[in-house]
Amino acid sequence: MSGLDHVTGLVCVICGVSYPIADSGYVCPAHPEVGSGNEGILDVRYDYELVGSRISRQSLAADPTNTMWRYRALMPVAADAVVPPLTVGWTPTYDAPRLAAALGVARVWVKDEGRQPTASLKDRASAMALVKAREKGAEVVTTASTGNAAAALSGLAASIGQKNVIFVPETAPEAKVTQLLAYGSTVALVKGNYDAAFDLCMQAAEEFGWYNRNTGFNPYMTEGKKTAGLEILEQLGWDAPEAIFVSVGDGSIIGGVHKAMKDAVALGWIERTPRIFGIQSAGSDYLVQAFESGEDVLTKAPISAETVADSISADLPRDRIKAMAAVTETGGSYLRVSDDEILAAVPTLARGSGVFAEPAGAAAYAGLEVAAERGLVGADDRVVVLSTGNGLKDIASAMKAVSAAGTEPMHILPTLESLKEALQ
Repeated sequence: MSGLDHVTGLVCVICGVSYPIADSGYVCPAHPEVGSGNEGILDVRYDYELVGSRISRQSLAADPTNTMWRYRALMPVAADAVVPPLTVGWTPTYDAPRLAAALGVARVWVKDEGRQPTASLKDRASAMALVKAREKGAEVVTTASTGNAAAALSGLAASIGQKNVIFVPETAPEAKVTQLLAYGSTVALVKGNYDAAFDLCMQAAEEFGWYNRNTGFNPYMTEGKKTAGLEILEQLGWDAPEAIFVSVGDGSIIGGVHKAMKDAVALGWIERTPRIFGIQSAGSDYLVQAFESGEDVLTKAPISAETVADSISADLPRDRIKAMAAVTETGGSYLRVSDDEILAAVPTLARGSGVFAEPAGAAAYAGLEVAAERGLVGADDRVVVLSTGNGLKDIASAMKAVSAAGTEPMHILPTLESLKEALQ
C-alpha cells in the first residue's frame, strides 16, 4: 500500500500469523471456533530501523505539530494522508505534588484527556479510524460505545462530513447522547448493555459494508490510542516513570499505552518499560478475575457487568488479549476498586490536581490509592495517572461524588450579613 513501507505487516495475537497490510482484514480468520470468531486481534508491526531514520527524539523536539500526528512516522498512515482538522492529542500532563505527598510516592502526574475535542481519549482512535476509512473509500463509519467512543467518532466525523451510524446502550448518560445528536450522527439507542450494542453494530457493519471502528476488532484503534503513551514519555523528557495507571473496560486504551512503551524501547527512546496497572470497577472486573486466577482470557466466559463508571463497563473486554499482556509483560497488576472508591476519587483528583475526571478517568486514581495502600508503589516511584475523560460527561455521578464528600453550596440572602453568617 502506497506510503506505508514502514509497516511490515499485521500479526495475530493468538497464532502469530502475519498478514501484509494490503491484504489484512480486521482480524485473523484462523480462529472461527473461539468465542465470537473475531478473537484473532491483529497487531501492527513496524520496520523500526526505517522508522528511526524518519523520526527521533531530536526531530520531535523541533516539530511544531502539537497533535497526535506528530508521531505519524510511527503510525500506520501515509505521510501525505489527510487527517481530520480538529486538534486531537498533545493533551497536558500535569505535575500533582499534593497528590504525591498524600500517597507517599515521589511524583504523581495526571494526563488530562478531558482536553480532547469531544472530551475523552477516544478521539485519538476515531481520528485514526477516519483516516483508514478514507483509505478504503468508506461511505459510512460505525461504532458501538457506552458514550465516549461514540462522541469521538461523531465529532471527528462531523469535522469532515463523514456519514456515521452509532450504537449506544439506552442507559448511556444523557450528556453523551446529546453530543451525538448535536453532531448529527445517526444514533441507535439499544435496549441492552454495551455488549448488546457491540454485537448489533458488528452485525450491521458486516451486513451493510460499513467501516467498523470498534475497538478490540479494528487493529488500528490501538495505534491511535498509543499516542497518549508516547506523549507521556515525551512530556516527561523521555525519562520513563516507574508506573502508569489506566482504567480498563474493553482493554484497548491499556493495550495502546503498552504498545507505545514497546515502540519507544524498540527505537531506543527509553531504556525500560514502566509497570502498567489496569484498574477495573468491582462490578466490571473481568480482567482482574482472570489476573488473580490465572484464567485464559481467550476462553474465559463473559461476566455480568454493572458499574457507575459506564465507560469501563464491559461483560467481555473485546481487546482483552492485548490488555492482559500490558500488565503481565511489564510486571504490573490488575486491581479492582468499588464504585464508592471511584466516586470518592472524583473530588480527590479534582482538588489535588485541578483535573475534573468522569468516573472512568477517576478510577485510575482510585487504583493508585489502592496500590499505595498495598505497597505496590513506594516512596521512590514516579507515577502517571491517565485520566481518560472529562467530568462533565457524567454530571449525575459527579454530583453524587461531591455530595458523598460532604460538599454542599451555601444558600444565602443577597446580603453581606447573610454571607458572614454562612461563613461562620
